[in-house]
Amino acid sequence: MSDANYLPSASRWVRDQVSAIDRAGDTAAVDMGGMRVVLITMRGRVSGKLRKVPLMRVEHDGTYAAIASLGGAPKDPQWAGNLRAHPDVEVQDGRDVTPMLAREVTDPAERAQWWDRAVAAFPDYAAYQQRTTRVIPIFLLEPR
Repeated sequence: MSDANYLPSASRWVRDQVSAIDRAGDTAAVDMGGMRVVLITMRGRVSGKLRKVPLMRVEHDGTYAAIASLGGAPKDPQWAGNLRAHPDVEVQDGRDVTPMLAREVTDPAERAQWWDRAVAAFPDYAAYQQRTTRVIPIFLLEPR
């Protein structure tokens, strides 16, 4: 995915983290609360431009989970709609960038398994789910 079509986030903290990762070429350049992140590059559902978002690193056997928590807000983060509309993404983990395909988890057993993995990686997810009545979406990012 070419950075020529990149549209920075309206959120300053996201712009700052993406900039630090891009400068270093490594997601280790930033963290969230001392926890590792991955950088997801996706296409915006409205703008068609490339969007980048750092997310908590939840990985198992080469598949990553993107947890659409928005800190327990009553609505999904905008990037969730991007993944639904344009599932072809790139995941940067450390210095490695891998093309992947996103899919929303709908199977209850698969969702429970990935939710447990997400909470193990970032325990705040459990509190975020308690703050909202919506079921927090989980997207799996799998190698193409």
